[in-house]
Amino acid sequence: MSEIIMYEEEFRRIDDELKKLYQLSNAKLVFLVDKNGQLIASAGDTHNIDTTALASLTAGNIAATGGIAKLLGQKEFSILFHEGEKDNIHISLIANRVILVVVFDQRTSLGLVRLRVKKSSQELEKIFIELDRKAQAEKKNRPETSPFAEITDEDIDRLFG
Repeated sequence: MSEIIMYEEEFRRIDDELKKLYQLSNAKLVFLVDKNGQLIASAGDTHNIDTTALASLTAGNIAATGGIAKLLGQKEFSILFHEGEKDNIHISLIANRVILVVVFDQRTSLGLVRLRVKKSSQELEKIFIELDRKAQAEKKNRPETSPFAEITDEDIDRLFG
């Protein structure tokens, strides 16, 4: 799994898309996590929630579900839904790289959340494709040199000898 390189313009677009999804779906909280469990961005009320733990557990949930999918001969389950007494969680994998999580309650419906997530997922996927293009272009224009390339065996011998 490759590391995500984030640029300011794309981060702003991601943040705007999450805020839009939060408002249009009438959710309590929306956040985006990478597959390693690192929180990328969020929208909504995060004051009473340990977002670091929630991000990590969500990534673990996706990994565990991926294992279940393989056992069942599936490629993956790209959408997960957990229904609770008060809150529900809709989790979706986007571009096989990031995890979109929507926490919602009875003020909205699963149908509305799914519709809005589908639209936001398409936009977010476009942003991540652009991020990949930018990162590849930057990598192409930057020569790969090791920080140790200029150190010779003689330098090492002098240092330790």
